[in-house]
Amino acid sequence: MTSTLPSTDQGASVTLPPDFTWGVATASYQIEGAVAEDGRTPSIWDTFCRVPGAVAHGDTGDVACDHYHRMEEDVATMAALGVGSYRFSVAWPRVRPDAGPVNPAGLDFYDSLVDTLLRHDIAPWLTLYHWDLPQTLEDAGGWTVRATADRFVEYAVAVHERLGDRVPVWTTLNEPWCSAFLGYTNGRHAPGRREGAAGLRAAHHLLLAHGRATTELRARGAETLGITLNLTVADPADPADAADVDAARRIDSLHNRLFLDPITRAAYPEDLLADTEHLGWTDVVHDGDLEAIAAPIDVLGVNYYRGDQVSGHPDAEPDEGQPSPFVGSEHVSFPSRGLPRTAMDWEVQPEGLTRLLVRLHDDHPGLPLVVTENGAAYDDSQAPDGSVDDPERVAYLDSHVRAVAAARDAGADVRGYFAWSFLDNFEWAEGYAKRFGLVHVDYPTQRRTPKASAHWYAELCRTGRLPRPPEPVA
Repeated sequence: MTSTLPSTDQGASVTLPPDFTWGVATASYQIEGAVAEDGRTPSIWDTFCRVPGAVAHGDTGDVACDHYHRMEEDVATMAALGVGSYRFSVAWPRVRPDAGPVNPAGLDFYDSLVDTLLRHDIAPWLTLYHWDLPQTLEDAGGWTVRATADRFVEYAVAVHERLGDRVPVWTTLNEPWCSAFLGYTNGRHAPGRREGAAGLRAAHHLLLAHGRATTELRARGAETLGITLNLTVADPADPADAADVDAARRIDSLHNRLFLDPITRAAYPEDLLADTEHLGWTDVVHDGDLEAIAAPIDVLGVNYYRGDQVSGHPDAEPDEGQPSPFVGSEHVSFPSRGLPRTAMDWEVQPEGLTRLLVRLHDDHPGLPLVVTENGAAYDDSQAPDGSVDDPERVAYLDSHVRAVAAARDAGADVRGYFAWSFLDNFEWAEGYAKRFGLVHVDYPTQRRTPKASAHWYAELCRTGRLPRPPEPVA
C-alpha cells in the first residue's frame, strides 16, 4: 500500500527532530590533491584526466582543493558551521597503492582526519569507494572482472583495521550506477570505456564487492553499514502513452531496481533480465552471488539531484541536461519539463525527492534512509569584499529540505541530510567549471570563503528549523 503524500504548505515553518543528522559531504579525488605523495599511485581518474577532451579545460585533480595539506583548516571551518557529521571517502590508491600491500602512510592521513573530526564533535561517515579505482586494477579489467571485488574486500578490511574503533558509519560504494554505466558503457566518466553490456557486468561486480565487504566488516565489529545509490524518479512524459510508460519502467529498472532489488531481495528485476537478455551479461552471476549481495544493511544512502521525464519516442526533443543513453535505454529520450535549472543544466525538482523517499519507505520497509548528497551548482561570483551571495543555492537547499520533511510527514524513515558539497571542488568531467560548494574555493590561492548558503546551513544545523522559504529567485 502506498502512503499518501501530505499537502505541504510551502510558506509554513519546518522543524526536524533534535536527533536528525545534519552533515556535509565530499569525495577524495575531488578535494584531496597530493596525487603522488606518501605512496599514492594513480587511479582511473588520474589517467582519464589526461585523455585529451575527457575533462573540461584539461583539468585534473592533481591539486584540487589541496585538502590533503589543509585538512585541519577545513575541519575547523566545518565545525564553525555546526554540522554534526562529515561524509568523506577514502582514496583506495593511498591505502593499497596499485592494489598491493597496505600503505601505512596513506592510512595516516585518514587516521588524523578522523581524530580531528572527533575533537570537533563531528561524527565521521566513511565511504570506501567514490570512483577512484587503482589504475592497476583497471589494467587487469577493472569492475568488469570478478577479481576486483576480491581486491575491494581486502582494501575495506585494511581501512577498518585502522579506523574501525572510531568510525560509526561505513558506506561501501557511492553511486555504483555512475561507476558502471558512465564508466563502462557511455564513457563519460573514468575509465572512459564504451562497451555496451560492460556496464551491466561492472554493476554486478560492484554489487558483489558491496555485499562481500558488508559481511566481512560486520564480522569485524562494524555496527552501521550501508551503501549510497543515486536514484531517480522516472515519470512518463505522457502517462496515457504506452511507449512513454514503458520507457519510464525501463529507466526505473536500469537506474533504481537494478541495484535496490539485489541488495534488498537477493534478485535482479525480472523485467530488467528480460529487457537485457540479448546482451548476454548474466554469465557473471555465479551461484551464491545474489545471497552475498543481499547481506543486511543498516542504512540506505540516497543521492538525489533531480528526476527524469522519460519518453519512449527517441525523436522527442532531448533535454541536454540529462545523461547520455546507457545500455538498455537506447530508444529513450528525456524531454524537458520547463522547470528551473542549475548551472549543470539539471532541472530543479524537489517534489521528486519526497516521492522517491516515500516510495523507498513503502517498497523497503524497515530500512532507514539518509539523504547522503543533495545540492546544486550555480555560477557563483565573489563581491569586491570577498563575500559570495548565492541565493539560488539557498532556495534549492531550502526546497529540498522541505521535501525531506514532507517525506517524513508521510511516514518515511529519513534520519539525516548531507549537503553536497562542503567545498567547491573538482567536478569530474566538468573540471573546475561547476561549483557545488557551501564554501567557495579560490583555486589559485586555495583561500576558503563560506558563502551565504554556508551561513544559512549553519543556522539550519543549529536549530533544525526552516522558518519560511526564501523569496523566489528571478
